Amino acid sequence: MSSQTVEARKISKAELKFRDAFERLKAGKPDILPKGTPLSQNNVAKEAGVDPSALRRARFPELVADIQAWVEAHKDEATTKSPRQMMLAQRSRNRDLKEKVEALEEQRDKALGQLLDAQARILDLTLENQRLRAQLPESNVRHLSGSPKL
Repeated sequence: MSSQTVEARKISKAELKFRDAFERLKAGKPDILPKGTPLSQNNVAKEAGVDPSALRRARFPELVADIQAWVEAHKDEATTKSPRQMMLAQRSRNRDLKEKVEALEEQRDKALGQLLDAQARILDLTLENQRLRAQLPESNVRHLSGSPKL
């Protein structure tokens, strides 16, 4: 809404408080709420120092419409998080990554163990094959094609 429409009618002290709080939250410089608090109808009322139920559409239709229009227009903007929220989010990501690393290390260790077992089995079978070939009697059969004997 334009400021001319707002000035053309009598504005109550309560609405002025709400509008001031709305402007402070839009500017990111609240007096009561912590910086970075997202703008919402409830937060405008809290920033004005009153109960959120005091800011009703029936009593302040233009103001509520302005707040909702601003929220709708700016919903795609990145929400700024407080340093504590960012730290908690980073801790959560770190915890998830540590769990993933542990799971991958466990998977790697299991695969390495299976590889070593398979190599040991191959070595055992190769040695057994050589031992059994050595036990075979010398064959006196000659191949006509000249291909080597097995």
